[in-house]
Amino acid sequence: MSACVPARTDSARTEHVHPPHSPPPGGPRRLRIAGADLSASIAVFLIALPLSLGIALATGAPLQAGLVAAAVGGIVAGWLGGCPLQVSGPAAGLTVVTADLIVRYGWRTTCAITVLAGLAQLGLGCLRVARSALAVSPAIVHGMLAGIGVTIAVAQLHIVLGGTPQSSVPDNLRALPAQLASPRPADLAVSVLTLTLLLLWPRVPGRAGLLLGKLPAALIAVAGATAVAALAGLRLPKVDLPSWSSHALATLPEGPVLGLVAAVLTTTLVCSVQSLLGAVAVDKLVSARPGLTGRVKRCDLDRELLGQGAANIVSGSLGGLPIAGVAVRSSANVAAGAVSRNSTMLHGVLVVIAALLMVPALELIPLAALASLVMAVGLKMVSLNHIRTVTRHREVLVYAVTTCGVVFFGVLEGVALGIAVAVGVALHRLTRTRITHDETEGTHHVHVRGQLTFLAVPRLSRVLHHVPQGADAVVELDGSFMDHAAYETLQDWQKTHTAQGGTVDITGRRPGTRISEPADVDGCRCRPWTPWRNHQCEPSHPAPPPGSGRQGDAGRSTDAATGPGGPDGPAGHPDAPPRAGGTGNDGRTDSPGRSHGPSGPSGRELARGISAFQRNTAPLVRGELARLAREGQQPSQLFLTCADSRVVTSMITSSGPGDLFVVRNVGNFVPLPGVESGDDSVAAAIEYAVDILKVRSITVCGHSGCGAMQALLSAEPGGAQTPLKRWLRHGLPSLERLPGHEGARPLLAGRRPADAAEQLCLANVVQQLEHLRAHGAVSRALDAGDLELHGMYFHVGEAQAYLLSEDAGDGVFELVLETDLTA
Repeated sequence: MSACVPARTDSARTEHVHPPHSPPPGGPRRLRIAGADLSASIAVFLIALPLSLGIALATGAPLQAGLVAAAVGGIVAGWLGGCPLQVSGPAAGLTVVTADLIVRYGWRTTCAITVLAGLAQLGLGCLRVARSALAVSPAIVHGMLAGIGVTIAVAQLHIVLGGTPQSSVPDNLRALPAQLASPRPADLAVSVLTLTLLLLWPRVPGRAGLLLGKLPAALIAVAGATAVAALAGLRLPKVDLPSWSSHALATLPEGPVLGLVAAVLTTTLVCSVQSLLGAVAVDKLVSARPGLTGRVKRCDLDRELLGQGAANIVSGSLGGLPIAGVAVRSSANVAAGAVSRNSTMLHGVLVVIAALLMVPALELIPLAALASLVMAVGLKMVSLNHIRTVTRHREVLVYAVTTCGVVFFGVLEGVALGIAVAVGVALHRLTRTRITHDETEGTHHVHVRGQLTFLAVPRLSRVLHHVPQGADAVVELDGSFMDHAAYETLQDWQKTHTAQGGTVDITGRRPGTRISEPADVDGCRCRPWTPWRNHQCEPSHPAPPPGSGRQGDAGRSTDAATGPGGPDGPAGHPDAPPRAGGTGNDGRTDSPGRSHGPSGPSGRELARGISAFQRNTAPLVRGELARLAREGQQPSQLFLTCADSRVVTSMITSSGPGDLFVVRNVGNFVPLPGVESGDDSVAAAIEYAVDILKVRSITVCGHSGCGAMQALLSAEPGGAQTPLKRWLRHGLPSLERLPGHEGARPLLAGRRPADAAEQLCLANVVQQLEHLRAHGAVSRALDAGDLELHGMYFHVGEAQAYLLSEDAGDGVFELVLETDLTA
């Protein structure tokens, strides 16, 4: 079987064995389409119809070509592609490429180029190189899309004003002042109305907004502008769909061979990269939707490339635009609840029906409405979020060069310029190393920033020789790479300096950085995330004598709420430098003779953790902690959760020092006030947080696999009343919520809990919120509107948080989705 043909698992030759006493299987299975796929296909169709016409208008192709590409992308790419929920069709990212091809070679040759690009995609799919296409720097991809967006917006602005766009951005910019001086009022009015509806429709407030928001803004904008233009009797250019009998099909390509080859390569590159990046994005959307992870397979990128190639071959042959995965339609497909590729294929069928039966209605649409719609899409392609991201990663030069190259020279030229600049930036970073030397309180600090390669060895040696003999020295390695030449230079100098009576302490931000170590200390070569792991480091040399133990994770704390913040750094800042977090696994070893505290393994782990904190984390948080020491704590939330060691509050909430006032106990219980004086510790913390600290919210957080809940389920009456059993009695009201309330039990993101223990965990959160309301301080703050209560459930195995809906009784714990906080 050819590698290009996906294996079919439903072959008619497969023999199905059924039990001997059961009736034989029925006839052929009927095609079953889930209701969710049907509704999702309608939603995607309503978005795709106006966008397909608008993109065809922007390219200068026949308007029917957009409908052909939308139908083929839905049916062919949806059927053969490797990403079931990605929707393919004419994409805005291909507008500039296609428009340039039509100007140079004509429409029919452009269709032939689309066919050849599809064949090239089939070849790439057979070579299984789809993953390598993702190696292109995101700055180049985002810059390419931004350049295409600018080109689209400038060209469509002329149609919005009632004029005709030129063939290039410079020409359009030169002609723009004259066009602004004499716009056509009818076209401008329809365009403004379209943009206004497009902008305001998703922002309709209240319950009406929730209902109306289910209709796509693009459809409402175009339909509203069309209706107003028809009722007002405005005379302006409208959609003109000629008879399908005169529809132009592909012909043999005509033109210079090198030009055609470049055109095919450009179309292949843009189609493939956009489709593959879209498939990766769809995977992320699917993983964030509860209940889809097991039903929808992860995208097969090589098969997706094959499907896109087949779709481009069919689309080009039938006179359609080039096809790629479209982010807007794909995200709408996932959000609308699609569960299989049937939704994508059905949307293509609906486009075919509309192209055949809705021609009179489509011909009422003003061209200005479609132009303003496409202009808005082009402006959205220049994403401020992408600009912030590339700026943060110091790749704004690559982004800017790619964008300007696409705008002024073309897509292929702009991408080539971006790649060249990206390579230059990478080489510059590899060769640019800053090495400084300073003295503080008698200790000489040598700070190395950047990659430590053989090119930096002369400067490194020169700086190291400035350290006096016999002095205390600290070498700080602030980089991620060290080659053998630099390693030997640093090691030789360390041995020489130590032999002359000096001390050398080598530290690095990269965990595992180590030049040498005493023979009596275990080696710990852990990866950066090991501070959060319950790991045991393997010794890097022969095992120590019995009884000395291993170096483990000294950061295993049952509460990190007062620590240096979540995994994003101090106070949750995403750009903060990485830190060891209390394991000391950066490779620094204590000098011989240094006190380790208790001699047992746990004591050594604790000492290593404290030492790592003082060395790596304390310098980052010292300023913030000093401010908190002066001003006192002012937390905004009281976080009441279980004492389970796997629930790390600062990591889950990305909080830092002073953010959370944390109360932890077995089972995250909130005893009712006045039950017993022995339970006053929780009540005292609640009163202090609400009345003294003036927290604005209280969160009760349960978690999966809670030992307290399992103990409640398996507890037997009678027996000795141990302290643990006396404490667990506060969970009995939660246990009583389970029987006889089938319809009122809390749900987990629309599904039933996996077992009784998980059901009890959810019910316990709801019950403890009720207990909270019984406390006087909480009740008064709630009545005054100064306090909010929140329920939360953390699934340890999935590392996923769920929040209790505010408007529910026993309620639903909704999934907390990933959100780009930089937007």
